[in-house]
Amino acid sequence: LPFLQDSNYLLTGGQDKLLRIYDLNKPEADPEQIGGHTSAIKRALWYNDERQIISAADDKTVRLWDRASMTEVKSLNFNLSVSSMEYVPEGESLLITYGRTIALYNASSLELIKSFEAPAPINSASLHPEKDCIVAGGDDFKLYKYDYTTGEELESYKGHFGPVHCVRFSPDGELYASGSEDGTLRLWQTAVGKTYGLWKCVLPGNEEELVSENSDAIYNVSAEIKA
Repeated sequence: LPFLQDSNYLLTGGQDKLLRIYDLNKPEADPEQIGGHTSAIKRALWYNDERQIISAADDKTVRLWDRASMTEVKSLNFNLSVSSMEYVPEGESLLITYGRTIALYNASSLELIKSFEAPAPINSASLHPEKDCIVAGGDDFKLYKYDYTTGEELESYKGHFGPVHCVRFSPDGELYASGSEDGTLRLWQTAVGKTYGLWKCVLPGNEEELVSENSDAIYNVSAEIKA
């Protein structure tokens, strides 16, 4: 449910296959509607200074729409339904997942920039703000980290007890969050062992000092905490 930057308009998409634009200054007015998708819309976002809209749906398409004419400009067709789509302002790109594929597209031309395959179906992926790496999660309960340049798998690990449905980096890139069907939201450090927020890097032998300084909680260098 994305808002425009001035918060005057709200964009929605859902099971009824329609994009709707609500004018928040006129709550009694009917929303504008854009039709074209043939299955449920999973993601919709504003693009190009709110002059365009990008949407992804279960009809195996990603579509670019013109806001003024309410018409489709371009579309991408896939052999499987798109499971997630993240807009990356730096570089004007879209990070899209479908099946086991993680792919980066140019948001304006919808041309493929790069793609690589994961070992299992992926439900969500997120690009580090500095384009160092991509993290992804999916049906095998695991999280994967890939080198952005080469697509090489850097590491994988399991912390959830159900499929991972959403992963996102924090704005500073120091953390990323994962949400799962197991009912938990977990926070992970991008660089494990670095002192940041709730995480305190403690050298062996200094545990007593840590307890005395933090009597209510004991921190460690674990990569994740439960929310």
